[in-house]
Amino acid sequence: MGDRGRNKSWFYVGLIAVAAIWGTNFAISRLAMETFDPILFSFLRFGVAVPFFFLLLKKLEGSIGIPLKAVPGLLGLGLFGITILEITVMYSIKFTTLANASLLNVAPWPIFAAIFAPLFTREPITRRLVIGGAAAMVGVCFVILGGGEGFAVSSQNMLGNLMAFSVSVIGALYNLYSMSLMKQMSALRVSTWTIAFGSLFMLPFTLGSWSKVEWGSLEASHYFSLFYNIIICTVVAFLVWNACMYRIGATRSNFFRYVVPAAAVIAGYLMFGETISLWQLAGAAFMAGGLIWISMEQRTAPPITTATRSTV
Repeated sequence: MGDRGRNKSWFYVGLIAVAAIWGTNFAISRLAMETFDPILFSFLRFGVAVPFFFLLLKKLEGSIGIPLKAVPGLLGLGLFGITILEITVMYSIKFTTLANASLLNVAPWPIFAAIFAPLFTREPITRRLVIGGAAAMVGVCFVILGGGEGFAVSSQNMLGNLMAFSVSVIGALYNLYSMSLMKQMSALRVSTWTIAFGSLFMLPFTLGSWSKVEWGSLEASHYFSLFYNIIICTVVAFLVWNACMYRIGATRSNFFRYVVPAAAVIAGYLMFGETISLWQLAGAAFMAGGLIWISMEQRTAPPITTATRSTV
């Protein structure tokens, strides 16, 4: 494999690592959910991360400003990609089963990214991508549905199912529009301002939750959950994902989100003693095969411009 192939493989490693971080976060966040309201916890995750993003932006790129013409786009990304997306995820879990929410949040996301991609990018839909994506989707369905809950179809779950499905649509559009802005600014600058605006929009939804937390009785597990969410799951993960997604392409990158539920299953087994079934193991094998098949495709990376060089 030549230098270009070796360099590209590191971007795939980055995508897998971030997806594993996000999947593990399901278990780590569970440690704090009895203490924090879900929306307040989401706000703390993103809001406390904002100063770290601005410090990194100033140190690595020398300035923190954005062009005036980029403000509407970044405001929209923050509102839909952070505030609305995160709140919808939380309430989809509340109004349907965890299996339904996991499947509908994750599985359709790359499909919508592929469908909407021509509106934002010139990414081709190749036979290898279709085959690998189909295998990965079968695998992630086995991972999620192979657990104890299965997929529940009933009228009482319909609202949550619709909300979970909408997460895939909103998330795909969020990724694709982020890609278009990264042609004008670095991944770090886009991430910084998107999360800043998203946190600002999310703040009003937390106003009734602050007084319910007994701040003086927080334990080490709560602080660890906050650290993991703020530094690892947000600051590090967003920067790595956006930088890798820019090089690999949104369509291919989003199939690597299928690692999220697999990582969540493993974290549940290690941290809470949850069981892993043979169906889930078979699904993980299918998923790994599909993602490896996608990553082996030769694709010329976009030119590295001044706007992106400092982010990786």
